[in-house]
Amino acid sequence: MSAGIILGIIGAILGIVLAVASKVFHVEVDPRIEEVEEVLPQANCGACGFAGCASYAEAVVKGNAEITDCTPGGEEVASKIADILGVQKENKEKKVAIIHCNANFEEMNRKFDYEGIDSCRGASLALGGDLTCDYGCLGYYDCKNACPFDAIYISENKVPRIDEEKCTACGVCIEKCPKNLIDYKPYDMEVDVLCKSKEKGASAKKICQTACIACGLCEKNCPVDAIHVEDNLAVIDYDKCISCGKCAEVCPTDAIEDKLLKDTEYEKRETPNIIEDECVGCTVCAKNCPVEAIEGEVKKVHKIDKSICVACGICVDKCPKDAIEWEHVSKKE
Repeated sequence: MSAGIILGIIGAILGIVLAVASKVFHVEVDPRIEEVEEVLPQANCGACGFAGCASYAEAVVKGNAEITDCTPGGEEVASKIADILGVQKENKEKKVAIIHCNANFEEMNRKFDYEGIDSCRGASLALGGDLTCDYGCLGYYDCKNACPFDAIYISENKVPRIDEEKCTACGVCIEKCPKNLIDYKPYDMEVDVLCKSKEKGASAKKICQTACIACGLCEKNCPVDAIHVEDNLAVIDYDKCISCGKCAEVCPTDAIEDKLLKDTEYEKRETPNIIEDECVGCTVCAKNCPVEAIEGEVKKVHKIDKSICVACGICVDKCPKDAIEWEHVSKKE
């Protein structure tokens, strides 16, 4: 009986100690952390720089992360987080992944027959891969298999392509590509260089029919100095690019893609046209034209010099009166 009493006393003492300790060492959890976590997409992709959505939620509430760092959630999630935290959301330019390879796998030469692990990472360990092109996609689709948003599909040429509507710029595919062929680009840019080859012109063309051959035609024809050949490869400065497509038009190997030509029902670009009855002469179009192709006096109908216009569409987007429209483009048969 005495032993039972002693154990009871000890239990009571320990209970009191634990109760006091729970009060002393209690950590107040900010209820907003749980609220933020609930609006996150729960992809746990790590694109925000944290281990998962729970870690990011805690960091953003404590001010250690930006409300726009959740790329899968995009603007919608950023707005919800801003409402929860009572802060103002700053607009962040949307980015998407881009794969810099547009080779036709059926035409590519192989250095040897690879029979190892069916992955790009595994193939790259064997002399850099089985392709003759040291800069090309290996075609075992590690990026597609790893994409948590099903934003990568396989083209007719058997190379992976990005579905920009689904892409969240989470960066998983970038980490998976052993050839470093994938990086980010602004979502609203329509022109891209789909090559990473640093080989000289003749050698590059011999290895791949769609390789950049560093001819410089893109550089010479760009009206805003937005593309330059660096180390035998054309590189676009997206801060300057206006997506006019002039570089793609003159590229002899189709190493530069203009999505407005390939992804729409239209066969070619046309210049925009000012609707005279709608134009109020505000000069907004002329001020925003990057090649000074629009002229006209204030409060008078403006005109577009079609010999200068590069059909970038900036004037169409900027016109406050919707007085400029495309003259619309020849449709494919």
